[in-house]
Amino acid sequence: MPHPRLAFHTWPAAIYAIGDVHGCFEQLLALEAVIARDGAAIEGEKWLVTVGDHIDRGPRSREVIEHVMAPAPAGFRRFALLGNHEAMLLDFFANPAAHAYYLDEGGTTTLASYGLAIGRPLRSQAGTLAALAAFPDAHRQFIAALPISLSLPGWLFVHAGIRPGVPLAMQSDEDLVWIRAPFLTSQLTGGLRVVHGHTPGRSIVATPHRIDVDTHCYHTGTLSAVRVTPDGATEFFSVSGAPASR
Repeated sequence: MPHPRLAFHTWPAAIYAIGDVHGCFEQLLALEAVIARDGAAIEGEKWLVTVGDHIDRGPRSREVIEHVMAPAPAGFRRFALLGNHEAMLLDFFANPAAHAYYLDEGGTTTLASYGLAIGRPLRSQAGTLAALAAFPDAHRQFIAALPISLSLPGWLFVHAGIRPGVPLAMQSDEDLVWIRAPFLTSQLTGGLRVVHGHTPGRSIVATPHRIDVDTHCYHTGTLSAVRVTPDGATEFFSVSGAPASR
């Protein structure tokens, strides 16, 4: 099933884009509290966008998914985007044997957060599928329906980036959730400033063409966000907690 590509022509009062959460539920709650306080001073509807990779590696993926399925804070509208880790989970649901590598990419931690003890070596395909049947159907459907991008005039919010020189309508789903090079060093973004995650660093990276809000939360303990307003102004926010990996 193709993932929706959301396109809007009218801006809200502000958009807050949060980087890769990777199961770091405490930092997500703390950062949203900071955002809610900041947004209280801005009149009009605000949007809260998580740019994918809500799951894996950190210990509380189930709680993160439950949270982003729930209503946003008052005055906000929530959008959760697909990341490559959600895409890998969906592939694993469809064919565990063919996509068992997902377990090595943090998948065992996500499944454990749902009470599912699935690891290597995999049991039989039938046995693994039977175990996966305990994964909540509402969560599975939510993840399967995640949009892959959100665009507004001059801006794109997406997990990984875009293929330089390719029109937005022609971008592949694979590039939108997986690309690094050549996107990270290119200025050919079709006139868009791209807000993304996927490529982790110790701090937000901002250039005239892109803003990377992935600050490697499960490893550094720091989760970050950018606020974008219709005039193109940006403001950065971060919270810190205990890293999930030591």
